[in-house]
Amino acid sequence: MKKVVFGIDIGGTTVKCGLFYTDGTLVEKCEIPTRKEDGGARIIDDICAQIRQICSDRNILKENIIGIGMGVPGSVNKDGVVNKCVNLGWGVFNAAAEIERRMGISAKAGNDANMAALGEFWLGGAKGYSSMMMITVGTGVGGGIIIDGKPLVGFNGAAAEIGHIPVEDNETEKCNCGKSGCLEQYASATGIVRVAQKMLQEETMASVLRKIEKFTAKDIFDAAKSGDMLSVKVAEYVSRMLAKGLACAAGIIDPECFLIGGGVSAAGDYFINLIEKNYRELVFHPSRDTKILKAALGNDAGMCGAARLML
Repeated sequence: MKKVVFGIDIGGTTVKCGLFYTDGTLVEKCEIPTRKEDGGARIIDDICAQIRQICSDRNILKENIIGIGMGVPGSVNKDGVVNKCVNLGWGVFNAAAEIERRMGISAKAGNDANMAALGEFWLGGAKGYSSMMMITVGTGVGGGIIIDGKPLVGFNGAAAEIGHIPVEDNETEKCNCGKSGCLEQYASATGIVRVAQKMLQEETMASVLRKIEKFTAKDIFDAAKSGDMLSVKVAEYVSRMLAKGLACAAGIIDPECFLIGGGVSAAGDYFINLIEKNYRELVFHPSRDTKILKAALGNDAGMCGAARLML
């Protein structure tokens, strides 16, 4: 039988489980609920039970399993130790070692954004590149850096946390991290809505957004594409903030390409082109031609990357 590897992407709502051959072929994928009660104590049990079920259904023997890779929504050091994971209720513990103890199978763990980046590097939008940085623009702004095929974790497991680089000194509202002026406050889905709400209060120009009781980032970009001038102004502003973050990153790691993923990336070429225009203006000239691409794997990126980490 072919050798297989499991890729597990632990999210706040569901856990995505993928079974792969070593060439990247996805054999099977499924989702189970993320049971966060009791401080997330049941999550590892549920993952182990799901892996055992898949192995039973497919007659997979333990000796044919290379290992189990996991992506976790929090900082993880190179030894697999999770340094608190608020969204899951986890404190500090070694998630990889816990899986190994229960399953008798090798395991590795990494930050979920790093795993998404590794998945895109292996099988997605950055396939064929030597280095890349992925920025996930969703409820928050996350990042993952891949250099020569390996995730850059950082000493504290917090490398590529681009969402919390300071980009605005005069911000009075607090970010979820406790600081003020973080990129995430402007370029995330919630940040984009916040910027639009503020502009609606400050500007007198007409806008279709005034007729939508609870508009979303998608509504803003849809309106901007249709020529709504206030929405265009919002899109320009948040794209420049994100471009500022990319320009800062380029000055430090100088990747071969940037990948934009997450829910807001659904705004497509309109969003990418705005980021690209502002990036070219802001970045140090040697990195001006760095490609800015859209991620390709969607919600599968994390489990693909987790599998690749194990390989």
